[in-house]
Amino acid sequence: MKKSWVTSVFVSILTASLFLAGCGSTNSSTGSTGETTGGDNHATASSLEDIKKAGKIRIGTEGTYAPFTFHDSSGKLTGFDVELASEIAKRIGVEAEFIESKWDGMFAGIDAGRFDIVVNQVAIREDRLQKYDFSDPYNVSKAVLLVAEDNQEIKSFADLKEKKAGQTLTSNLTEIAKQNGAEIVQTEGFNQAMDLLIAGRIDATVNDGLSFYDFKTKKPDAKVKVVAEHPDASKNGVMIKKGSKELVDAVNKALKEMQADGTYLKISEKYFSTDVSK
Repeated sequence: MKKSWVTSVFVSILTASLFLAGCGSTNSSTGSTGETTGGDNHATASSLEDIKKAGKIRIGTEGTYAPFTFHDSSGKLTGFDVELASEIAKRIGVEAEFIESKWDGMFAGIDAGRFDIVVNQVAIREDRLQKYDFSDPYNVSKAVLLVAEDNQEIKSFADLKEKKAGQTLTSNLTEIAKQNGAEIVQTEGFNQAMDLLIAGRIDATVNDGLSFYDFKTKKPDAKVKVVAEHPDASKNGVMIKKGSKELVDAVNKALKEMQADGTYLKISEKYFSTDVSK
């Protein structure tokens, strides 16, 4: 009788253990903690094959960086980079799905597989090339040093020493400010940097020249001026997760086709009245 009771308890414990183990197991439709992913393998993939199977390409962009990526008066996401990315998707044969993110979240987003590509004026730099793939450059821009209109102290990049510069933390523009001794005040993007500059909370910002000229067109009374232009032009490309050669080739093919048939020039002239690929 005693033996039978012990056996019964043992069987009950074993059954419960197997049940709990089954609840926490991982399969093709769950994550390691049992969180359902719906079996969507595209969530972490960035190969051309998987993108075509999904029928969409996920594009990381800010949505707050006019005239490259911003919302118009109706709330629609638009801009030079947005139109370019949409055309790339069309030529690959898939739908463009834009996922908006702050600049400093772009790199973490592509690392985590949230985006297949990032189209957001990402400068092609040696340190980034070690971790990410890039398309051929699709536009060229120069950094400008911006200060308040009544600022007489800062006239060159060298004058940034010990001055407060509003910058996003991972931008190549920030590196220019750092190299010239500026104290970096973190911002979420161009618009916030301009707001802080106008409010007198920072001394300067190193930012994209094309963005500034677009800003002045829309806000001609803004009390901000350019005091210097950096001699080195920044070449910007589509950023892609490392190892996706077929996807890189497909993006480059789309860009070349757009240049050849005049589509690129049409988009460029719409936002800048000139060809910004050179």
